[in-house]
Amino acid sequence: MNKSYAALTSHPFKAGAGFAKPTQALPQNVKLDDPATSVMTDLRNVSVVNVRAMTTMDKANAKMIRNGVRTLLVLDDTDKVVGLLTATDVLGEKPVRFLQQMGGTHADILVRDVMTMQRDLEVLMLQDVAKARVGDILATLKAHKRQHATVVEENADGSQTVRGMFSTTQIARQLGLQVNTAEAAKVFAEIEALAGAQ
Repeated sequence: MNKSYAALTSHPFKAGAGFAKPTQALPQNVKLDDPATSVMTDLRNVSVVNVRAMTTMDKANAKMIRNGVRTLLVLDDTDKVVGLLTATDVLGEKPVRFLQQMGGTHADILVRDVMTMQRDLEVLMLQDVAKARVGDILATLKAHKRQHATVVEENADGSQTVRGMFSTTQIARQLGLQVNTAEAAKVFAEIEALAGAQ
């Protein structure tokens, strides 16, 4: 080697260190006419929280709470998306119906027992989202009576990759509304009132 290189100084690794995570800074305040991408959680910029289908529902719920999310991507052993698990799936009627049909205890319920299967999911295409406005996304969520929407991009081979997520609660927050996540109808009513004022 002709060039001279200097070794860096090593330092002790302090206890309690965290680690860097990708972050996406969504705008604090948006309007209904702003681009839809301004309210989309973009998985190229934020790590998605996921869970395996064979995980217990209670562990998945704890993971949602710990990460401050209300939706988890459900993955198989090859990291392919096999469904979605929402807080509504966990806290709603699905666990009760499962126990009525199958028996057992609450602790026996697995994610696969209450998740929404991939084949039952409808998604939004990234190219459509790129041309849409915030109001269009809210109209879509309301029309489908959903609090969340998944965005995919089409790959060259025709397969899809999950690229983003929309959350009614997140959008309402960015619109400056105080929301109770359990009251989707109220969220939509408040958004419509806001739209009338804009």
